[in-house]
Amino acid sequence: MKKGQVYEGVIDRVDFPNHGRIILPQEDKVVIVKNGIAGQKVRFSVNKVRKGKAEGRILEVLCPSDREIASPCPHFGQCGGCTYQNLPYDEQLKLKGTQLKEMMDGAIDGDYVWEGVMPSPRQKEYRNKMEFSFGDEYKDGPLALGMHKRGSFHDIVNVPECQIVDEDCRRVLVCTLEYARETGLPYYHRMRHEGFFRHLLVRKAAKTGELLIDLVTTGEYDFEKDFGGEEWTKRILSLSLAGTVAGILHTRNDSVADVVRDEGTEVLYGRDYFYEELLGLRFKITPFSFFQTNSLGAEVLYETVREYIGETRDKVIFDLYSGTGTIAQILAPVAGKVTGVEIVEEAVRAARENAEGNGLSNCSFWAGDVLKVIDELGETPDLIVLDPPRDGVNPKALRKITDFGVERMVYIACKPTSLVRDLEMLQGRGYRVERVRGIDLFPGSYHVEVAMLLTRTDT
Repeated sequence: MKKGQVYEGVIDRVDFPNHGRIILPQEDKVVIVKNGIAGQKVRFSVNKVRKGKAEGRILEVLCPSDREIASPCPHFGQCGGCTYQNLPYDEQLKLKGTQLKEMMDGAIDGDYVWEGVMPSPRQKEYRNKMEFSFGDEYKDGPLALGMHKRGSFHDIVNVPECQIVDEDCRRVLVCTLEYARETGLPYYHRMRHEGFFRHLLVRKAAKTGELLIDLVTTGEYDFEKDFGGEEWTKRILSLSLAGTVAGILHTRNDSVADVVRDEGTEVLYGRDYFYEELLGLRFKITPFSFFQTNSLGAEVLYETVREYIGETRDKVIFDLYSGTGTIAQILAPVAGKVTGVEIVEEAVRAARENAEGNGLSNCSFWAGDVLKVIDELGETPDLIVLDPPRDGVNPKALRKITDFGVERMVYIACKPTSLVRDLEMLQGRGYRVERVRGIDLFPGSYHVEVAMLLTRTDT
């Protein structure tokens, strides 16, 4: 077997996150391909060859799986945003459940209660935030605004009928692309580091219906003179929307990194934040602060946290990696005191405002790295909630966290493989896994959230 060779085979299983396995007896090799479904017969090319197995890229699905359905999204397959929209939702949940259970069985010492994967209340139009990218549909092609093409760093797929955001977001997307094309200004070229248009950020609250719209560009052109920010704003406001536009913004970003970075934000209309409601509490959300992208699914997740954390009366709780303070404030009404720690200062400011707005006087929030701030808090928690970023918890920070020796700890993971890695230290330092539950915050994709209850073994 050599790189570039083309074969046919049947995907017999899919491992987390989206690694399909094909066994080729004639070559005595296992080939891993991404974005396939068990039961599909595919034609694929070999990308890498390693001892005992190889990696390939699907070129064509020759025969669909008997579980497969027609995707409701016309962009599926081209767009890299979703993986499993061609599976019925109950099959998506089964797949994620099987993958998670196998991962947890391999990482957890002893018995534990596996509670399956809870479904998202919405399977379509569930996202409250999308970052659309500018680019071209193909090299030197027309200006595009949407998602990266599957398997491509450069090409952009227009997604005017994207199924994971609602109609308001789609209308803002189409309006912005039409106007951007009229201006004739170029998109920011990621290799040449020149151009103007970079991203369109759209956030919409599921409960309040408020929208926050932010156009991200470089400073290479004058935003008002060359682009006409006032005209774009008027066009957005003239759209027939089900929700209410809370704010229209322009953010400058001259960083060479292909990420949305705030190097100065101007309010073109309204305000630079919007409100969302979760479990009876109200939260102010700014353009770049972290907030779960599936609001209704987040309520399912946070109800799980409340269930797992157990009795909190008169307890001191640490909410580490607290974002805009959602978990802290959901626990605060029935706790003695809750302290949140978050590295993004903008999110901490919003958390403090949210706590005040919700009438919660027993919440405090610290800005800084958990590794450093945890030594400055001046108190010992009774319970801890961990909701780290995708890479998990810094091992040095995790050592300090386990040194507190709290009776119960809830770990929330958006990347299960990071949780599996952190479990080695958690179990090695005296914690036992009691319960594990998946929560599907990302229908149609391979992502899944995990909540885990750990208890101290010597309590």
